[in-house]
Amino acid sequence: TPLIGGYIADRYWGSKRSIIIGGLLMAIGEFLLFFCGSLYATSESLSTLLFFSGLGFMIAGNGFFKPNISSLVGQLYPKGDRRIDPAYTIFYMGINVGGALGPLICGIVGDTGNPADFKWAFLVAGIGMLISVLVQKVYQDKYVRDPHGVPLGEPATNTPKQWKNPLFVVLGLLAFAAIAIGLLYVDATKFSFLSYLLIAAVLFIAFILFTDKSLTSPEKQRIGVIFIVAFFVIFFWSAFEQAGASLTLFTDRQTDRAINWNISTYVIYGVLGLLIVYFISLWRKATKNLGTNDKSLLSGVQILLAILIAGIAWVIYSLATKGEASILLDEIPASTFQSLNSVFVILFAPVFAWLWIKLGRHEPSAPTKMAIGLFLLAVGYLWIAFGVKDVSATTKVSMMWIVGMYALHTWGELCLSPIGLSLVNKLAPLKFASLLMAVWFLANAFANKLAGVLSALYPSEGKTTSFVGYEMNNNYDFFMLFVGMAGVASIILFLISKKLQTMMNTGK
Repeated sequence: TPLIGGYIADRYWGSKRSIIIGGLLMAIGEFLLFFCGSLYATSESLSTLLFFSGLGFMIAGNGFFKPNISSLVGQLYPKGDRRIDPAYTIFYMGINVGGALGPLICGIVGDTGNPADFKWAFLVAGIGMLISVLVQKVYQDKYVRDPHGVPLGEPATNTPKQWKNPLFVVLGLLAFAAIAIGLLYVDATKFSFLSYLLIAAVLFIAFILFTDKSLTSPEKQRIGVIFIVAFFVIFFWSAFEQAGASLTLFTDRQTDRAINWNISTYVIYGVLGLLIVYFISLWRKATKNLGTNDKSLLSGVQILLAILIAGIAWVIYSLATKGEASILLDEIPASTFQSLNSVFVILFAPVFAWLWIKLGRHEPSAPTKMAIGLFLLAVGYLWIAFGVKDVSATTKVSMMWIVGMYALHTWGELCLSPIGLSLVNKLAPLKFASLLMAVWFLANAFANKLAGVLSALYPSEGKTTSFVGYEMNNNYDFFMLFVGMAGVASIILFLISKKLQTMMNTGK
């Protein structure tokens, strides 16, 4: 879907409109998933339909949202500006603020012991998406401009009239979502074809780009660099994304998560008070600084903020009013560790942004930074492999091993992911900016597919698994698989980084 969303944005709608549409589609998807959870007990067939529909809308919306908002960041700066790498690092930090809050909020409202209560997490996510769309809509005209003050992400001047017709747009989006729903349903229930679809999409887009006669030879070489580094990204994310599967299983079963903290209810009341003060100030700013006289828009913002305040206040108040002087946190839920990566990104992103600027002319090239990222990923798995070496499957290890691994992985991520986004922005011809950003995310999609295959090899309950002849009998063997995979990819990327740098600078 990012390929289609990027293509439509480049040719017809522009990035700004595509971002708004993508956000609305994803919000619809979240609400459908909420209703799916609400109706499961009374109508399983309707709930199943809503489940696939919700995922389909989210997939379709992601196709418009993700590549376009990423390409728009780089357009805020002149081509070749050294601030682009730090800018994408800060942008990446912003993404992970949501990434950190998501598991925490969803865990609070959904992780109650009753699986059906996770429906509330989808409701909260949908409301959050609507707030983000509103913020984007209100502020984009003021801030989304190039260094000369020219608005960015505007629709193409030669956009056909039907692409501006609201009825045509709505019907087209519904058809697009329906296709996503159908493909998802077939892949999940009939036969798996997504791997073949991903490969076909890569070949198709490469054919379009490299046969385009309007592109010069140096431009095609730079596009080639994007495809090459995207290939190495697959090895990074397929190992990194074990966080959502095998590593969470390891955290749940073999990590000692006991802390036994007593938190006074007065502390909780204090946090609640600070939140209320913060949101009151936010409310006032929203009323004064929206840059519009539209009363309905102002009322909408106030209502959304009121819902947000009430929701957070209710959660904290319900925790703090159990008639006890304190609340005992005896064990950290395994799902909470999912927030570690995002928290580390928030903490270290400014450091890495400062570092790239501070290095000046000694700053490594983008391919070299990405090779360092792969190396740090390998070191992270080596760290946790050392922690579980010669440890029985029934023994729980210290939290420091999983926390240390997430820290190393985050450093690697900050060397690779925002730098990759910046690289695509620097090398992509403007007419294919969003489309090539979609190629980058397509590599992520392939990596996630591979991550699922690899996570199924986790040797739980004493079983033996194998991958291309490498046998895994325990956690140590499993983690060493990723040490080897990321380490070899890192070495190869290091060796070809100078050649890639030459290709990047061709014709400049």
